Amino acid sequence: MSRSFAEGSELLDRLADLAVSAKQVERVTRRIGGARVAERDAQVAAYQALPLAEKFATPTGVAPPDLAVVMADGGRLQILERTPAADPPPPAEDSATPAAAADEGWEEEKVSPGHWREDKMGLLLTMESAVSATDPCPHIPAPFVDAARIPELVRELSRQVKQAEDDTAAAEPAPAEAPPATTYASPRVAQRQALASRRTWAAFAPILAAAAWALGFQGAARKAFVGDGSANHWRLQRRFFGSFVPILDFIHALSYVYAAATAGRPRAAGWACYRQWIAWVWQGQVGQVLVALEARQAEVGLPEGDEPPTSPRQVVARALTYLRNQQGKMQYDAYRRQGLPLTSSLMESLVKQVNRRVKGTEKFWSEEGAEALLQLRADQLSDGQPLEAFWQRRQEAATGQRRYRPAA
Repeated sequence: MSRSFAEGSELLDRLADLAVSAKQVERVTRRIGGARVAERDAQVAAYQALPLAEKFATPTGVAPPDLAVVMADGGRLQILERTPAADPPPPAEDSATPAAAADEGWEEEKVSPGHWREDKMGLLLTMESAVSATDPCPHIPAPFVDAARIPELVRELSRQVKQAEDDTAAAEPAPAEAPPATTYASPRVAQRQALASRRTWAAFAPILAAAAWALGFQGAARKAFVGDGSANHWRLQRRFFGSFVPILDFIHALSYVYAAATAGRPRAAGWACYRQWIAWVWQGQVGQVLVALEARQAEVGLPEGDEPPTSPRQVVARALTYLRNQQGKMQYDAYRRQGLPLTSSLMESLVKQVNRRVKGTEKFWSEEGAEALLQLRADQLSDGQPLEAFWQRRQEAATGQRRYRPAA
């Protein structure tokens, strides 16, 4: 049994003077979470049954937002099944877009030894921002060329970006002339809805699409899908959010640029190169970075098969491939004019908030229990009080009466 339920029992006793055993907390959590999962799955089934045109229309009675933003990512938790769990029903074949038939399939998690497994999360954001005729922030903000901050930021993303083994710039970047004073105002969040599941990407994608449709996202005046470069993220965007502007998270782009600029170069030269390259990226001039990277690759040579992933040649080659593949999603100057977000930092924050509840070396979940808890955690982190609405529906269904609500 997860330590989380024991902690819940202790908190109920301490904060509410309620003596509820850890096992009872677990049973109630599974029952309520399971009811919410059943509601969600019914909504997804209804969405998938819609005609194609209606999937890209606004539901009756729903006012679409001006700016709708979709993000997705994955986290980790431990699964321990003491009895074999029944497999969830396979998702209905979706034909939401013609591009769906061209997809070769989702990159699903390969089950490895041990208990760690991937959970999927989504974020639906209604945001507010202004549209500008010109770039409201043409010069890169100082935090992105902060000699102390950037190496630490890149190290936090070391799973995605391998630093060069002889990269001395990462330890002590050379000080440089400060950039022009500039600030960038990112879009403001008006409302958010979180989603989380242990289902496969193929099953989670319609969960996210159904929730976005219910909020009227397909009818928004401005729409964006922000991802970190994962193939599953862009497959999700193509199949269900094809009219949304695809945007590569700027921080991930920065990490690859920094790694390649500093690989195999002296400290001062590497930092100066990074400053120039990231300024080009900020201004949407990714083509200039690619030309510079190709020249750098010609200098260091192509990687050989037995080279470690941290060798300068490997780092440069990996960054060149990544930026080539993502170039069409890096028009950051245009995104700023449209008032669209540039980073997936809100998604990263959601992953941490969900992980805080479900991830831990002492926390183990069954598949059924994990799905229930992930749904409840997502509800808790969403605006609009979805759990309050659930309790209202539950009471009405049980008594046949509408709960009395005092006038505001």
